Amino acid sequence: MLERVPLLEKELDQYAAIVGDDAVDRIRALAEPLRGARVLHLNATPYGGGVAELLATHVPLLRSVGLDAEWQVMHGSDEFFAVTKQVHNALQGAHIEWTPDMQRTYLEKILDNALLLEGEYDFVVAHDPQPAALLSFLGDSPVNRPSTRWVWRCHIDLTDADPTVWEFFRPHVERYDASVWTMPAFVPDSLQMDTVVFAPPCIDPLSVKNLELPEPFVAEICRQYGIDPNRPLICQVSRFDPWKDPVGVIEAYRAVRQQIPGAQLLLAGSMATDDPEGFHVWEQVEAARDGDPDVHLLSNIQQVGNVQINAFQRAADVVIQKSLREGFGLTVSEALWKGRPVIGGRAGGIVLQVRDGLDGYLVASVEETAKRTVELLGDLDLAESMGESGREHVRANFLSTRELEDWLRVFGELAEQPA
Repeated sequence: MLERVPLLEKELDQYAAIVGDDAVDRIRALAEPLRGARVLHLNATPYGGGVAELLATHVPLLRSVGLDAEWQVMHGSDEFFAVTKQVHNALQGAHIEWTPDMQRTYLEKILDNALLLEGEYDFVVAHDPQPAALLSFLGDSPVNRPSTRWVWRCHIDLTDADPTVWEFFRPHVERYDASVWTMPAFVPDSLQMDTVVFAPPCIDPLSVKNLELPEPFVAEICRQYGIDPNRPLICQVSRFDPWKDPVGVIEAYRAVRQQIPGAQLLLAGSMATDDPEGFHVWEQVEAARDGDPDVHLLSNIQQVGNVQINAFQRAADVVIQKSLREGFGLTVSEALWKGRPVIGGRAGGIVLQVRDGLDGYLVASVEETAKRTVELLGDLDLAESMGESGREHVRANFLSTRELEDWLRVFGELAEQPA
């Protein structure tokens, strides 16, 4: 049996004050025909990444509107996750040697998980490449009933996917009844599916990471981690991943400090169980930091959790997300929701969240990043107005109630298809 993730309860009505009664009423109307439907979300890790954050809110909200939803995590191994991390990189545009041994490692672990999957569901949603081939191994298993609808949710940017790796996964993906993507540009032209849906991820305004915090508490959290709340703070929150370009952020910061000597930089994130590359990237960033006491490098290893991340984002004068490739980047909407301007890489889902010149800036180089950071640190009124604009942009487009609405529509449309 696969690991079931325990979850806190959430109630849809609690969101009405933020998104309005009309949104709540729409959601309840969409959910009514689906009451009692059994939904399984399946991914590779219960914490440490954006998918896990999404599911921690989405599954309880499905339950709150009457669906029988649960979240399970597949079993992996160090070898399996080393392979799937390379797959992740390849699908985002890196070139790897996709060897028979790697394919065998992946498929053998998928078979193990297929044998462990139990239960009967109306809808099964598999997230990202790790479980993508699972459906191919289920055959006439009781889990794979004729009436069960299968959805593959791809959270990563396949704009420039390695063709060899994608062609390995494509036949497995095409077995699904539908696929869900962040934006149209991510979908490879070779994909042959009747139902392809576009639904960007969203943040939970009532999660610990996004709740309002009093300024004295924010300042005290910063002091506990050696950050001076009275000096300018630049912050990037992300997994320690080469696609997030943390070393490039340090380079931009050094250029900023030539003009704003008191500036500080914080790079904060978490280590995920399905990302063995994270510790290697951490070492690279530590080397690039080169002992600079004003470059703060923090993760869950230093007991940094959602409360601390919330405080750091609120303390920041400018938030950066300098990704080279990006599926979405939840931290962008998190920062905008807190009224902070964001300087984001012109990549993937970041361009959905940051309207260039309105909510922050889109950049494509270290030099642009430094220039825009200096501009915002030197014009606090501009920074504040961009943050306010970004908060309303997120309210209208990137809160978890909108994502719930999207998924209820997907399930409703799939339920109407003949078995």
